[in-house]
Amino acid sequence: MAANTNNQDLSNLPYIPLEPFTGTDPAGGDALLEDLNVWYQAGDISFMIMSTAFVLLMIPGVGFFYSGLARRKSALSLIWLSVMAAAVSTFQWFFWGYSLTFSHSAGPFIGDLSNFGFRNVLAHPSVASKRIPDLLFAVYQGMFSAITIALATGAVAERGRMLPCVIFMFLWLTVVYDAIACWTWNPSGWSNKMGGLDFAGGTPVHIASGAAALAYSMMLGKRRGHGTHELNYRPHNVTHIVIGTIFLWVGWFGFNAGSALAANMRAIMAAVVTNLSACVGGITWCVLDYRLERKWSTVGFCSGVVAGLVAITPGSGYVPVWAAVPCGIMGASFANYATKLKFLLRIDDALDIFAVHGIGGLVGNICTAFFATNTITRLDGVSSIKGGWLDHNWIQLPIQLADSFAGGAYSFVVTCAILFILNLIPGLHLRASEESEILGIDDAEIGEFAYDYVELTREVLNDVEGDNMSSYSAEQPIHQGQGQYGVAISSGMGREKIVNMSMPLSNHRIYGQGSADHAQ
Repeated sequence: MAANTNNQDLSNLPYIPLEPFTGTDPAGGDALLEDLNVWYQAGDISFMIMSTAFVLLMIPGVGFFYSGLARRKSALSLIWLSVMAAAVSTFQWFFWGYSLTFSHSAGPFIGDLSNFGFRNVLAHPSVASKRIPDLLFAVYQGMFSAITIALATGAVAERGRMLPCVIFMFLWLTVVYDAIACWTWNPSGWSNKMGGLDFAGGTPVHIASGAAALAYSMMLGKRRGHGTHELNYRPHNVTHIVIGTIFLWVGWFGFNAGSALAANMRAIMAAVVTNLSACVGGITWCVLDYRLERKWSTVGFCSGVVAGLVAITPGSGYVPVWAAVPCGIMGASFANYATKLKFLLRIDDALDIFAVHGIGGLVGNICTAFFATNTITRLDGVSSIKGGWLDHNWIQLPIQLADSFAGGAYSFVVTCAILFILNLIPGLHLRASEESEILGIDDAEIGEFAYDYVELTREVLNDVEGDNMSSYSAEQPIHQGQGQYGVAISSGMGREKIVNMSMPLSNHRIYGQGSADHAQ
């Protein structure tokens, strides 16, 4: 907004003239003595509040996505973990997470406690941008903390206990996420000073969560029946996967475009490349899967969309529109092939978190080194970089690799250490018992279910009776070998048959005695 240089009367204009911040109060000033809004544009404030809400939307998206990929008997536990991650991370961020990450007096590796409990976090211009106040920046970045730990804790799928995982969330955010985010985004951080380019979280969010998920999967051990036909199952609810993907896709606009920290042309560019990379990634993964199975996989498309979103994240505020195409193609391709790494490593990464987020984030950081250009960075009217290979800045690639591997290695090693110590504490052993795993984590740990098995049982029995099976006289609920609910129906002739409750109602099957342990 232009300054008033001609002494015009601005009192009747429908906006508050923007004034430069000249205060010395660490909180930005006293609202009882002065108007703290005059230093910021209302449009920037509105845009960032909306972006914050969009990122929050991603968290249940992660829950639905993970829930759909897992088996029915553990579906609710993964949704529970994602929303609990939002709660735990929000408290941790308020308690000391924000201060350890974005305090104005931070060191090269981690911040201090000068903003402990949001102390003096109010109207002072934020550490990352003078266009928004500390308080708004704090709540926005708090959502990044939440989505990161939500991504990582999907590693407990189908065999991890809830309580140790919740405690792990708080510890991991403090020791791992806050440190990596500080050195990446805080102006005092070593990677930031070195010239690392990470617009919205290639290393702090994706590589860190992917490495943590790999470590958690390794420390938990393989699921019961891993490597046998018992775990040869398809995702139990593809609709959940699609819903989760939509939530993530929409939320990612706030994630990437909001990282411009103002409503400007750079934010628009970030939104455009985000959407384009997601589309290209979805198409790429779908085609790669089709060549093997001759099926147009919905799950494959959704996985590709997420991989494309991950790959464009670090460069979304640095690269031109056309660069979103190679980012989406390479992100989805490398993530697709990386799903085989768990077999080489002999680690049961049940939801392929490392492949999509760890490898996808690494590909994104490398693509940023290739395609970043100062022309795009300057769209916000303030920022400037040396650029990547498009600007003949060849050193950018080793810088990006150093940042990526440092973040991944730190996350993996420290995650293993945290989990090793937690597992030694009485009552905090990481893994659920074999009985709980057979029964299902929903039943064993939560006591609630994603689906109403009682009504499902009644409907299947009605279907059975409609198929001229009224000769069976007695029924009782049982647990099958994999923990799925079934109904044992006695024929009065010494034989028992099992209605498989994990099948869709329209495709239910009757298993004879002896096949129950292998029924999906």
